[in-house]
Amino acid sequence: MVRVMRGFYEIAAADPGRPALPEAGLTYGELLARVNQVSHGLIARGVRRGDAVVSVLRNGPDAITVMLATYQIGAYHVPVNWHFTQDEIDYIVGDCRARVVITGDLGDLGEGRPATPPERRWAGSMMLYTSGTTGRPKGVRRRLLDLTPEELHPILVRKSYRHFRLPFGGVHLVCSQLYHSAPYGQAMMALHHGHSIVAPEKFDPVATLELIERHRVTNAFMVPTMFHRLLAVPDREKYDLSSLTHLYHGAAPCPPATKKAMIDWLGPVLWEYYGSTEAAVATMVSSQEWLAKPGTVGRALDGMRFVIVGEDGREQPPGEPGLVYIGGVNRFEYLGDPEKTAASMRGDAYTPGDIGYLDADGYLFLLDRRTDLIISGGVNIYSAEVEAVLVEHPAVADVAVIGVPDPEWGHKVVALVQPVPGVEPGPELTESLLAHCSAKLARLKHPRVVEYRESLPRTPTGKLSRTSLRQQYLSPDRP
Repeated sequence: MVRVMRGFYEIAAADPGRPALPEAGLTYGELLARVNQVSHGLIARGVRRGDAVVSVLRNGPDAITVMLATYQIGAYHVPVNWHFTQDEIDYIVGDCRARVVITGDLGDLGEGRPATPPERRWAGSMMLYTSGTTGRPKGVRRRLLDLTPEELHPILVRKSYRHFRLPFGGVHLVCSQLYHSAPYGQAMMALHHGHSIVAPEKFDPVATLELIERHRVTNAFMVPTMFHRLLAVPDREKYDLSSLTHLYHGAAPCPPATKKAMIDWLGPVLWEYYGSTEAAVATMVSSQEWLAKPGTVGRALDGMRFVIVGEDGREQPPGEPGLVYIGGVNRFEYLGDPEKTAASMRGDAYTPGDIGYLDADGYLFLLDRRTDLIISGGVNIYSAEVEAVLVEHPAVADVAVIGVPDPEWGHKVVALVQPVPGVEPGPELTESLLAHCSAKLARLKHPRVVEYRESLPRTPTGKLSRTSLRQQYLSPDRP
């Protein structure tokens, strides 16, 4: 019987020549030496078990090194968006009481330190700050376990293999920024499975296809906006993408037409999961399952469950929409905000704030965010549903649908459309978009207003703050 090696640190010790970061020319052994040096450097700076370490780093070897260094000294790693203003960064640093803040080169932190492991080792954790639609973001903190990384890894690897079906060895492509939960978690999982990591600083559709072909990438995580951009590459068929076996996606709703086009192009390699920073991964659905039930985000994973709660607080039957609660999540807290923690829970179940329903087989279908629900004439209209139809139009590069106050209807549907390059916005395009909607959406769901934008402000994980767009649209200073 072959013994499974217990994660990155043991793999690096046993097979130091294994490629780790091929574009940086680093092997597992060399990366481990850097990780150990930075671990010693953090300890020398006063970092103790349970302390927070903030990093403001772009994708690359330094970001990966800090992830692994904090993970073996029992620290909470708080990766922060490097696009943030200094005020936003200062808020997070103060809120988590960071012991160390890393904003640049790691040379000073690890220089001259031992390349051997720290004397005392505990498994750490990431602590991400949620974007939040109101007020300041809050850190999502979980209890640290009294285990070494090697003691924790067998538990994680069994769970991740059961859900992700990721084999030992391969090449993982990082397509989003590592300060987001899904890219961070996927990169760590890949390293603990002995994979090489390719982590460009930003996503570019053509460069992504070239990287997959050059490095024989086997797995990656993407968001639907990236799918849309990849499908728009004119000569995408010329690239050899046959090495891809697992293309995971999540974090934002994927229009069914876009996902079907991706499966038609790449084959049944798409795996979708639903979850959140707080709940982690709650579902997983294969391409085959999704084709049988288009639009689903899957069934609850082992040990988890869904409860759909109506406006009256009662559990909804299959087919009836309501607020989605996820049961079986690992306990967490919003740092310093017990009221927010309590408000997100219903017993031991947590809600991400999404509206959806379960079918008779237990498959979850999402409709929208509760905060983005449009009620027009007493009828519930879901922004994501309208967006999924509009983005199918060949002239649409991106779209956001919001509800704004209307004296007669309560709300009216407004579509903010980013046309593809070369398409002229105007009345003719608006007429074409509405005609496109007529075959797929009830008239009451059609946009009452269509406005055009040069671009829409999405995060690297494809998320779009409709709340911010709504506020901008309603601003008295709007041109």
